[in-house]
Amino acid sequence: MRLLLISNSTNPGEAYLDYPKQNIKDFLGEAPINCLFIPYAAVTFSFDEYEDKVNTRFAEIGHKVTSIHHYDNPVEAIEKAEVIVVGGGNTWQLVKMLQDNNLMDAIAKKVVGGTPYVGWSAGSNIACPTLKTTNDMPIVEPVKFDTLNLVPFQINPHYLDDNNDTHGGETRETRIVEFIHANKEVYVVGLREGCMLLLENNDIEMIGSRSARIFHYGKETVELSATDDFKFLIEK
Repeated sequence: MRLLLISNSTNPGEAYLDYPKQNIKDFLGEAPINCLFIPYAAVTFSFDEYEDKVNTRFAEIGHKVTSIHHYDNPVEAIEKAEVIVVGGGNTWQLVKMLQDNNLMDAIAKKVVGGTPYVGWSAGSNIACPTLKTTNDMPIVEPVKFDTLNLVPFQINPHYLDDNNDTHGGETRETRIVEFIHANKEVYVVGLREGCMLLLENNDIEMIGSRSARIFHYGKETVELSATDDFKFLIEK
């Protein structure tokens, strides 16, 4: 499998998808590709708008996307895709629409078969076994929490270390610690802004200048940087 799982689309003060565009280009290569785009995580703007927004940036790296909502048969679109790109937004909405359109198994089968996969935020979250480490409000109800299960660990995108001074609720770390108490066999990667995970050739590395926070029940929580070994996350 080849996966590029990006924490966030946009860093403060930057254009949409600007910081990861070179990484996406390196991942996709130089030859122009028309990628299949899944915009289902969009809630407050249209799928056409989302497609245009992504294409604005992809044009700068010599590629383009065509959104799956243009196809009469979305399963067939997945089966014929050269690359699958899944955008961020609301993870619950994304999962529900993928389930409603019978696309979870189709995507998983296609990616396991070698089709490259690029996701950011919610699109990275669904590469995991479940959506349980999303930050999003459950605005809709999917049939189940299971997602693509392309990797055996969970990602918490947009990982934040602290809440602001006016917020008295749980920190992100507190919530993830609750998760690992309830799911004792699963690693969670707190993936900070500006970072991504690259999986290919049965190996995994983190790209980005910040560290990732690694959680597992009964183990010390650790910080790993791009120079550290992440392969334990995918070893059985």
